[in-house]
Amino acid sequence: MQISYPFRVSAHGRVATTDYERHVYEMIEQLLFTAPGERVNLPTFGCAVQALVFAVNNPELATATQALVHGSLQQWLGDIIKVEAVQVENVDSTLSITVQYTVLRTQRRQTSTFQRDTSV
Repeated sequence: MQISYPFRVSAHGRVATTDYERHVYEMIEQLLFTAPGERVNLPTFGCAVQALVFAVNNPELATATQALVHGSLQQWLGDIIKVEAVQVENVDSTLSITVQYTVLRTQRRQTSTFQRDTSV
């Protein structure tokens, strides 16, 4: 079992845990929505994709963002997952990132979508 993200206390008063594949999902989410410089001890950790919600929507930006996300996932989680595809969509104030990956420990293929609404 792995510590759950975000950190919380379970109903039993203990640190909440999760299974390994959910933990991998949570690590990807944490990487995607952390801005570089946000973590003092890991200043280059993160993708800063939330800033792109206000950028102009065009194919060039989408391609650059996909490359940015793919590179960050490989750099920080390359020993845990094999990234197969990344798709980034920016509709109004909602950023949606779909990642297809294989969890190396279990060899299970996953497709996960991560969304953030920045209008709130």
